[in-house]
Order: sequence, then C-alpha cells, then structure tokens
Amino acid sequence: MEKPLKKKLANLKQLIQNLQSVMVAYSGGVDSTLLLGIAREVLKDKVKAIIARSLLHPAREYESAQRIAREIGVPCFTIHTEELKIPEFIQNHPDRCYHCKKELFTKILIFAQGMGIENVVEGTNSDDIHDFRPGMKALVELRIRSPLKEVGLTKADIRLISRELGLITWDKPSYSCLASRFPYGEKINPNDLQRVEKAEGYLHQKGFRQVRLRIHRDLVRIEVAPEEISRFMENSLRSQILNHLKNIGFTYITLDLEGYRTGSMNEPVLPLDGKVKDTNLVVP
Repeated sequence: MEKPLKKKLANLKQLIQNLQSVMVAYSGGVDSTLLLGIAREVLKDKVKAIIARSLLHPAREYESAQRIAREIGVPCFTIHTEELKIPEFIQNHPDRCYHCKKELFTKILIFAQGMGIENVVEGTNSDDIHDFRPGMKALVELRIRSPLKEVGLTKADIRLISRELGLITWDKPSYSCLASRFPYGEKINPNDLQRVEKAEGYLHQKGFRQVRLRIHRDLVRIEVAPEEISRFMENSLRSQILNHLKNIGFTYITLDLEGYRTGSMNEPVLPLDGKVKDTNLVVP
C-alpha cells in the first residue's frame, strides 16, 4: 500500500477512534463494509450495524449484508423504512433521494440514541461528491458523518484497501436502491419495484455481475458491464431473457449499447456541464 493511501487509512482510524462509539448504516456494499470493518478494528464492541429493509432493497442484498456483518463480528440490527408512504418520494422528482435519506437516517438516529450511541456514520466516499446526490443534504441536516469522504478515500482506494484486508466485498459490483431504475417524474409503486427486483435477480442468476434495469413505462433498458454485452448475441440466452422479462410484465426489452454507468437516469437532468436543464424540477 502506497504512503498516501496509508495516510488516508490512518486518518480514517483516528476519525473513528475520536467518535468513541458508532452505529454504521450498513448495506453490505464495498464502501460500508470497509467502514464497518475498520470501525470494528478500532472500536471493538462499541460499534453496531443497522440495515434498512424495504421494497427499495432486494432480499438478496439484505441477506448478504447480514451474513457479512456476522463474519466481521458486529451485531447487526434491521430497521424498516416506509418511503412509499412519502408523497414527495412517490412523485419521483430529482430530490427523491433527499426524502428517502431523511426518512432513513431520522429512524436510524432514534434507534442509535435509544442504545446510547450518539454517532451515526455511513459509507459515502469522496468520488460521490462529483455525482448528483441530493440525499447528501439530509445527511448534513441530521449531522450524519461520512468518514470515508471526510478523509478523501476514493472508490478505487476503498477497493484496494478492502482487498488487502481480505474483505470479500473488495470487487463487489456497485449497487443502488431500486428507485434509481425509474425516470424522474414517473411515479414509483410497489408492483414496479417488485418487477425490477425479479428481473435483475434473474439476470444475476444467468451470470451477469453488474446489472441495472432502467424502466421507461412499457420499455425496459438493460444495462450490463460493457464486457458482458456480447453475451446477448447468444440466441438461446437472449430468448430465455426475453421470455422471462415478458412473463414478468415488460412489453419492450432493449439492451443499452453504452453499458452500465452509474447515474444514467440523471443524464436528462444533468448534462455534461453539470447544470440542471429544467428549472421546474425540484432539486434541494
């Protein structure tokens, strides 16, 4: 590990040590797993994990997160969130994530304080500040700490450290909540979320590692890693995928030739210059 990265890691450990006790908002992804592992190393039994459970998160991710937390040796709790009862979330404006994070972290804070834990931390990294993430406003308002971001750890840094520490998530594909599959302005409902979970789960079963299904009314746009696109040229596999997705209820099924990229649903809102096109869209 190079010296600058060692320094970031040392700073991370010191930051966590200064917090004395923490509740880690845990997803089982590469970022929050490193945060949980370092917190466990530094704070021993003064760290707890908490996982959100709702229709926004596939069951497979929830079960995986629980298993990894047990392997790290941290007590893991579950909190149930009700984003689909929040009108502003259902309407799916560009500030959707703000309302989601406000709901989630308000509940986590109450839960943590009930256990005598004053500090809640989460896994935002320093690369995330360059993306469109309105949920960060809720973190600031609620005084949630983001240690990885605060010490300047990038996604590449986190994967490298995770690999050296032997964390099984070091090369885990990126994941985001299922609400990110829908264009802004298209209402989010339980049935569509469940359809997406089933369809993406099927593609994972077929061996695709990085998968997103972007839903545009009757049309579904499949994003996979660029190196996996050629698999759709296999007639048998393509027919199986088409039949399965049509049975789930999708009418038109397309493959995005650009492949998976994070935040592709933000492209109509934030062009290359980073400025919001439509001033009528609500952005916190």
